[in-house]
Amino acid sequence: PFCRHPQPKTPEEQDKNIMKRAAANDSFAIRQMGMKCYREGDYEGSFKYLSKAVELGDVGAHHFLGALYLEGKGVKKDYGKEFYCYERAAIGGHPRARYNLGLDEGINERYDRAVKHFIIAATLGNDDSIQRLKHCYTIGKV
Repeated sequence: PFCRHPQPKTPEEQDKNIMKRAAANDSFAIRQMGMKCYREGDYEGSFKYLSKAVELGDVGAHHFLGALYLEGKGVKKDYGKEFYCYERAAIGGHPRARYNLGLDEGINERYDRAVKHFIIAATLGNDDSIQRLKHCYTIGKV
């Protein structure tokens, strides 16, 4: 109701609008382009767009860039860069990135830190974190 432009009626029209916003350095639109490239299997293109969105301060792009480093798609697998990207996204308030940090800490058997990440992620609305907290409680780590 508050938008000044009508909603796009076709996917082509939506892509055109996103490209127009990306050309104006809209970090959200640039992240959307990166995600579209990822879905289409163009991981190098995805990395390029996501890196640009990160430069513009997009927290979600940090999270997805971390996933590229984790999977080694479009880039060489790099745990340090993955962790850095997730950390930056988590600091920016991204709930899934915070959850992923909790998983990393749990794998490294730093359960006290993992629980803290899960509590923050759950507070931000991440349901998977609640399930992890329940699990930590049942095994006596909380």
